[in-house]
Amino acid sequence: MHESHILKNYDAELARLGQELEAMGAAAAAQLEAALRALEQRDDAAAERVIAADAGIDARESELSHDVLRLLALRQPVARDLREVLAALRIASDIERVGDLAANLAKRCRVLNTQPAVPAAAGLRPMADFAIRQLRDVLRAYVQRDVALAIAVRERDAELDRLHTELFRALLAWMAEDSSHIGGGTHLLFIAKNIERIGDHATNIAENVWFIEHGETPLEAREKRDASSSLGD
Repeated sequence: MHESHILKNYDAELARLGQELEAMGAAAAAQLEAALRALEQRDDAAAERVIAADAGIDARESELSHDVLRLLALRQPVARDLREVLAALRIASDIERVGDLAANLAKRCRVLNTQPAVPAAAGLRPMADFAIRQLRDVLRAYVQRDVALAIAVRERDAELDRLHTELFRALLAWMAEDSSHIGGGTHLLFIAKNIERIGDHATNIAENVWFIEHGETPLEAREKRDASSSLGD
């Protein structure tokens, strides 16, 4: 009876970790969407709210990491239970980075708002929508332990890389047309790169869903279509 009670408590703690991660991920996705709206609407106040809210995501990540370490010390999990706990730690770190990238986007937004409107900023929306979809889908894959969905997210990252490369080329061409475009274009290049990196964090989460189910079984190297590094040489 005592052992059964311990197991139920442990299962409850694992479930709570999952719920905390789900809430943290939803908050990060909402922050990203809010940052994009602030950019499109040139809304300084909204950008400031995104920047300020990043501290809340950081605090959630710190608390969750503390909970994970406590579980490791007190429960000493093994096999799948250990993978669940380790994956939670890794996923929390990726979500925290998404929050940071959303805040960085909002900071760039504030700077762009001091300059004339940049028509090329409209090119960010398709790429951003794709990244948000990736993030929301992979969080659903984690909650439901849906390995097939996680792998689909991982494979779709190549499409986000392609969108980033296309936007990178378009921005370089736009900047080359007129030297007055260089300032705004440079900020947009950094924003686009941040969005592409959000896709990488979604891919990391997808790989941790695989890790929970299959352990250390390696996955094949994923396809990459981001040619922006070579284009910038």
